[in-house]
Amino acid sequence: MPEAKRTYRTLQLVLTALVWLFPIAIHAAERPPNIVFFLVDDLGWRDVGCFGSEFYETPNIDRLAQKGVKFTQAYAACHVCSPTRASIMTGKYPARLHLTDWLAGRKDFSFQKLKNAEIHQHLPLEEVTLAEALKKHGYRTAHIGKWHLGEDPFGPLQQGFDLQVPHWNKGWPKAGYHAPFRFDGLDDQPGQYLTDRLTDVAENFIETNRDQPFFLYLSHFAVHDPIQGRADLVTKYKTKLKKVPPSARPPFILEGNPDEDPPLSVEELAARLKNPAWSGFKVLPDRTVKIKQQQNNVQFAAMVEAMDESLGRIVNKLETMGLSDETIIVFFSDNGGMSAANFGRPDRTVSADQLDRAFSTSNLPLRGAKGWLFEGGIRVPMIVKWPGHGKAGSVCAEPVISTDFYPTLLELAGLPAEVNQAVDGRSFAAALNGGLFQRGPIYWHFPHYSNHGMQSPGGAIRDGDYKLLEYFENNTVQLFNLREDIGEQHDLSATQPEKTNELRTKLHAWRSRVAARMMPANLGYISEEKSGN
Repeated sequence: MPEAKRTYRTLQLVLTALVWLFPIAIHAAERPPNIVFFLVDDLGWRDVGCFGSEFYETPNIDRLAQKGVKFTQAYAACHVCSPTRASIMTGKYPARLHLTDWLAGRKDFSFQKLKNAEIHQHLPLEEVTLAEALKKHGYRTAHIGKWHLGEDPFGPLQQGFDLQVPHWNKGWPKAGYHAPFRFDGLDDQPGQYLTDRLTDVAENFIETNRDQPFFLYLSHFAVHDPIQGRADLVTKYKTKLKKVPPSARPPFILEGNPDEDPPLSVEELAARLKNPAWSGFKVLPDRTVKIKQQQNNVQFAAMVEAMDESLGRIVNKLETMGLSDETIIVFFSDNGGMSAANFGRPDRTVSADQLDRAFSTSNLPLRGAKGWLFEGGIRVPMIVKWPGHGKAGSVCAEPVISTDFYPTLLELAGLPAEVNQAVDGRSFAAALNGGLFQRGPIYWHFPHYSNHGMQSPGGAIRDGDYKLLEYFENNTVQLFNLREDIGEQHDLSATQPEKTNELRTKLHAWRSRVAARMMPANLGYISEEKSGN
């Protein structure tokens, strides 16, 4: 009998343990993955080592690419920040949201033939943001860094985030990157650097919320201007620059307005670059501006590496907490690099000793920069790591755009789609597994004048290898085959009229479907000749 009792007692203990352990196992299996969205501001497509930079050092981003999927034809929904950020949060095109420019947007000037289209000054609260969709399924949500989608009461805390650091909704660091930061909700100590300090907060959020699914939206102010590198890294890149052989490329080229009749040719622009009337760094005659052609800005290089260190710290924290196998990591930029200076005030002149504060990087081989519909303004670096899925170190060359994150991340998390949300996004989950993914046409709409160039407002469509740009002042179009001409130097619109008409028709039909706002005529227009400029 004693032996039988011992056996019975043992079975009881085993069954009790199973009763307790079985729900835990079920819970662990059903727990959705954590999501870390690491968003960089103004990082160009070629500003990362694994995307081709030979000057900036980004070992942590490069390692992420070795463990995840690198997307070589990823696009921001706009060439300036707020619209792209709105598209990430909603899965909708900026044109559908009527949030098509940075907030608060550029003011109108008399030299504009058209007036800027009106935009919402905040992301509408009726939109179900990605944070809200995840939060209602048990996620803890944190917004750390840059918001730039509306002032309170339209900040992150009203859009699904449990935590916001700092309490600052504008698009630039209030007092720069060196302490004191003068931010509400973010203390600092002398000598601290903003990118590092925000990473401290992000690490603490991960540690505090390790036992439940979380969505960390680490949206760095870096590498947006002011271009201020961390001192130790600036010293490093000054030393490195001295060892770099002189470049055969000119430091700057001229870029004109493609909507002129006729536009200046490459040869004409090169000739003007040697003319004294086109010296200096300002808005130049014939609506031309200068575009940086070399990656040699030591302050910017230091900002890039500090940002890379931030990613490395986040990855290391996940590994230390035992969370790396259950955490999706997205690395992305909100628009292309700032290779053209900000001329929001058109009479601005940049002195020769301040060029590194006004021009951050080169986007070559891409044409243009932040503020342009050319590839340099909208094509950005992108990496996604989905643990346990897909082939590590693989490359996806299929175009994707920032609207696509919303449906993709919900699918990766095993969560249902939101009704009437993410109507423009397409899930690229299949591409992460190496499966077939065909995005279909991608669209842009910018009914505004840009701060970073004097080109006309316009829109664009990417469909297959072809990209068509349409400008709104004179209805000029350009057509490029990006597979054969990534630098967009050979306009095919005259030689391929059928393809031009096909894409233009699709672009116009899309604008109608999303009720895109167009630009009214500027009744106070004064031409440059009449104004004496």
